[in-house]
Amino acid sequence: MIYISRKEHFNAAHKLYNPQWTPEKNAEVFGPCANENWHGHNFELIVTVKGHPDPETGFVVDLKRLSTLIRREVIDKLDHKNLNLDVDFMQGKLASCETLTLEIWKILNAQIPIITKYGTLHSLRLYETPRNYVEYFGE
Repeated sequence: MIYISRKEHFNAAHKLYNPQWTPEKNAEVFGPCANENWHGHNFELIVTVKGHPDPETGFVVDLKRLSTLIRREVIDKLDHKNLNLDVDFMQGKLASCETLTLEIWKILNAQIPIITKYGTLHSLRLYETPRNYVEYFGE
């Protein structure tokens, strides 16, 4: 099994806030991430596809096609946006990195088979900061 990864970058703002809770409970649980005026991050997204190489090209997935797919379906929708307000697939959801990663998975998992018959989505790694990241391998 071969694992091939592509890293992309985006900047976005968000607020961690549960509308079912009081402002005090939100502040207690989320701390400064519940700031009513939002806060931002320089996110790094690593998308890994696994599979066996195409005997004609040697590719599990063409990285140019993977990059185009990630940029069109994910990065262009997230970059320089407010995750809570501007991103259609995050509407009505808590804008945590965990939730964001799950939503990105849904999008890419449905699209990867269109660009390769030799690979499948293996994992996503979303860095919120250089020290904090979420990793997801599907259900």
